[in-house]
Amino acid sequence: MESGLNVVEPETGMCYTMYSKDKMRKGLEHLHNKESEDWRTHMVGNITLEEETADGGRFQFRNILQEEAEQAARIEEICFPPNEACSAAMMRERVEKAPELFLVAVDRQSGKIAGFLNGLATDEDIFRDAFFMDAQLYDPSGRNVMLLGLDVLPEYRGQGLAREIVSRYASRERGRGREALILTCLEPKVQMYEKMGFEDRGLAHSSWGGEQWHEMRMELSPGSGAIL
Repeated sequence: MESGLNVVEPETGMCYTMYSKDKMRKGLEHLHNKESEDWRTHMVGNITLEEETADGGRFQFRNILQEEAEQAARIEEICFPPNEACSAAMMRERVEKAPELFLVAVDRQSGKIAGFLNGLATDEDIFRDAFFMDAQLYDPSGRNVMLLGLDVLPEYRGQGLAREIVSRYASRERGRGREALILTCLEPKVQMYEKMGFEDRGLAHSSWGGEQWHEMRMELSPGSGAIL
């Protein structure tokens, strides 16, 4: 069996084993195509796709559960205006298709989701609006992740939770062999994402919600300089 390099992210304390890109892709493809319903509990390296990161703090970070799709849709409605928000039906489709591409922060006291980040993996390099509408574009072995929404409920904002979610997400996807995270944001949010380690690539090929968006990209390769 091919051995890997054990890596600990100093910023988050997350531990994973890095394998060659080909091995990581084959592992993800095998798990996604597995007919058994329990495929998401298997291991890739030493990262479980039903990952649960417990740090003893206020929040628990883990994959989303199927029964939390409606809760996520309600949070989306609060966090985004109607012309930008993901529909409840689309959220359910994303949760069903790619729960391992969600990272939720659960308030330990209430047991409710305080915020989450979700995306779809692909080999494409340019963000397009079709990713918002069609979860079938998901390629489990894709080298990039198109991020579709960073949601934090108002009562949890201003506490660094959004940055923590992005940091943990980036660490996790680097461990899975991904090359980059790509998202779109409006002009007022460009600086926020730059502080998280994204680079502004200029105006995006997106007119989602009738708005003008910037495409932001975070390189995940070692030595990329991402601020996590």
